[in-house]
Amino acid sequence: MRNVIDLFAGAGGLSLGAARAGFRVKGAVDTDNDALDTHKRNFPSTKHSNANVSTLSGSDLLDLTKLKRNSVDGLIGGAPCQGFSVIGKRKRRDDRNNLFVEFFRLVQETSPAFFLTENVPNILNTRYDSLREKALSKLKKQYVVLEPLAINASDYGAPTSRRRIFFVGYKPKEFSSELTASCFALKRKDRTLCVRDALQGLPVDISPDWLTEELGWHPVKKLENNYFFRRTSGNIPTGVGEAKSVERYCKKNEVSGCMGTRHSVDVEERYRGLAYGRRDPVSRSTKLDPDGYCPTLRAGTGRDRGRFQAVRPIHYDPPRVITPREAARLQGFPDWFVFHATKWHSFRQIGSSVSPIVSERLLRVIFERL
Repeated sequence: MRNVIDLFAGAGGLSLGAARAGFRVKGAVDTDNDALDTHKRNFPSTKHSNANVSTLSGSDLLDLTKLKRNSVDGLIGGAPCQGFSVIGKRKRRDDRNNLFVEFFRLVQETSPAFFLTENVPNILNTRYDSLREKALSKLKKQYVVLEPLAINASDYGAPTSRRRIFFVGYKPKEFSSELTASCFALKRKDRTLCVRDALQGLPVDISPDWLTEELGWHPVKKLENNYFFRRTSGNIPTGVGEAKSVERYCKKNEVSGCMGTRHSVDVEERYRGLAYGRRDPVSRSTKLDPDGYCPTLRAGTGRDRGRFQAVRPIHYDPPRVITPREAARLQGFPDWFVFHATKWHSFRQIGSSVSPIVSERLLRVIFERL
């Protein structure tokens, strides 16, 4: 069995893509307890560590996963992007930026057959040239490093416009054929679903009183047979999924996360009168275009950064913001995947995740060539 370790694992967008591509997720690391709890629920067979990556050594990761050096197939993960993002302050000395370098230090110390890490497009800005050079200088010459891959989730079958940069490197001696950027190019494009299609089957009439985790469970209708909905409704890797939630979904067609939000009458009227794709001037929320893509979902900030809530899109039909389950669908997560018991943490975890539809396609390319 091929294995990977996921750093900055969050809720598990990269982990799920890796598991669906054929890898076993042996270890996961994150400093966010709430995100790690969600990862544990969905990946019960994985060894977890609530630690800052900068404090870990390669030996620590190997001890966690009971693996030996040179027996790790892949190191994956997406270091925090807030210091690089154009919507942030973009401080060169943001302490989170150094975690990008730490990822490559751990690549050197664990010596995996390949690595894959993602971040926001602005990491390629010239102001971060020295940081990228410092990170890549950690690697030994045994790695071939590809040119950064610019990926938009909507091109890979997810109903969201989410642009990210992926850094990939590999040991040629561990691969059956050469790995190049062209290997990751889509051979054909599946019909990408728009927002309206992606949300079909989910409950629309959401009560504002559905505020607890249990009240957020509701039936979902069966879906058509296409690539997106095969990923949304099934394809559960061995050892992945919270048993009770998977059983509830498979036997009763119930999904979690359909929690409501209380809006005043004035807010509902504003949302109702807003045109598709336009932003509400007060809440700054954008109304979804049913025939378009969802704009990039944001994570907000954690306790250490002021607990600011991310702006949530407005549903294109009822005058309300979307539910966590609707956000998960738009990000490409399956209906059986569970998130935090609260809306705030659920949206944070979904907004900071890589779309598992994207990560599966990229990691499958690697898996098939190992």
